[in-house]
Amino acid sequence: MTIRTLTSLRNYNMDFDLGVEFEEDLGPVDGRKCQTKVFWDGDQLVCEQRGEKQNRGWRHWLEGDRLHLRLTAEDVVCVQVFQKVK
Repeated sequence: MTIRTLTSLRNYNMDFDLGVEFEEDLGPVDGRKCQTKVFWDGDQLVCEQRGEKQNRGWRHWLEGDRLHLRLTAEDVVCVQVFQKVK
């Protein structure tokens, strides 16, 4: 699977096999390396990262025309909701 994040500041590509842990180099994002595993939990795509921060990762899921993203790091949670443009 490939996830591409494209922004006006920087781009990041994440290539991986579902359910298989791999070393992720987040140098372009924040300079970290971590052990990452991405898998399906029902209808949610889940990423768990092991490294210098505990409880780090994210979840993506769709509800209608909205893409939900929940990011966690230690005890901090960030929730973003994206509306599909018609």
